[in-house]
Amino acid sequence: MRRPDQQTTTRPTTDPAPGTGTGADAPADTAPDVAGEQGHRPGGTGPAAQGHPARDTGDLTTEAVLAPYLRGQAADFLRSLRLHHEHSAPADAGGHDAAAATRALRRAARRISGSLHTFRTALDPHWADQLRAELAWLSGVLAREHAYANRLTRLVEALHQLSGPALPAARGARAAGESATSDAQGRAALGVGAARAGALLERRLTLARTRSHSAALQALGSSRFHAVADAVALLASDVPLAPGTTGRAAEALLEPAERAEQRLLAAVAALPPADSEPYNEAQDAAWHQARLLLRLHRYAHEVVLGAAAPALASCGHALDLHRDAVEAAGAAAAAARTPRIAPATAYALGVLHADQRHEVEAARAVFRETWPYATALTAS
Repeated sequence: MRRPDQQTTTRPTTDPAPGTGTGADAPADTAPDVAGEQGHRPGGTGPAAQGHPARDTGDLTTEAVLAPYLRGQAADFLRSLRLHHEHSAPADAGGHDAAAATRALRRAARRISGSLHTFRTALDPHWADQLRAELAWLSGVLAREHAYANRLTRLVEALHQLSGPALPAARGARAAGESATSDAQGRAALGVGAARAGALLERRLTLARTRSHSAALQALGSSRFHAVADAVALLASDVPLAPGTTGRAAEALLEPAERAEQRLLAAVAALPPADSEPYNEAQDAAWHQARLLLRLHRYAHEVVLGAAAPALASCGHALDLHRDAVEAAGAAAAAARTPRIAPATAYALGVLHADQRHEVEAARAVFRETWPYATALTAS
């Protein structure tokens, strides 16, 4: 496994890319360090990259590295769960604190789940598969309320920007004035349906958010959740390792981490090129898969190298925004299919859908600009 600013000429393999079923990461604020020449791909060179400190490969054992990482994430999970219970009590008005605790809970669940997937061969496979599935369920349930709230905010703000005051007429040429007049007319036409479109979206997404909140509360009180919490509590003290993976066996961690990286590189290399046809929603799934594989690679990086990969922060953030824009566009399109809505409302929702698809393209462009392995994109 290498750091993302090291380039070689090795081509990635094309192993099938599994999904994780987990929610989105909070974007990091560290800008990527894009280095290396165009025309090269990263290849397998071990955990250390030039100019970066890394663990000695002799220390990369499941007992010395993977087990402490999983125990630490389990402790974070339990700590976040305790804070969530404290701030979710009826007498507690700290809704912001409860939301922060939920995000921390999901963050730990994602890292445990992703590590169980990547390093499955170093662990008891039956135990790893079962706990990973349950953590994916929990993270998904907890993510929905937050996702609906963010989607509503995103769409309402976009509607406001699209239907706001018309731009002032340009000075000078008559053509510029005519263009400004046409723009003003378009804004006026959009404004007729924007208010109703916003109200329709608010009704739909608020209802979905309320239902998701109820589902999350029900899940957190269920016997299924308590079984998950008990399993994580056991993980905080005991990590079930596979027989034969103890001792100084670096390949037990390096090889799975390399495979995770190669699956990511293959998925990115297969993404549609920048000059492909826009508004092609059939391409969204490939980008979502790249996002999930990038997350698995980042978690493996944390385990093997003992630190986050700052060079992947911006491109990961871009893929998060891509997912948000895709889902917002889908929500606008679904609202436009509401029976018996006024033509002006349908028009506003159509404009909103197109705007969010533009945001999808913009997020893809940012990803291409910030992706450290630039040639995995230029070769596609």
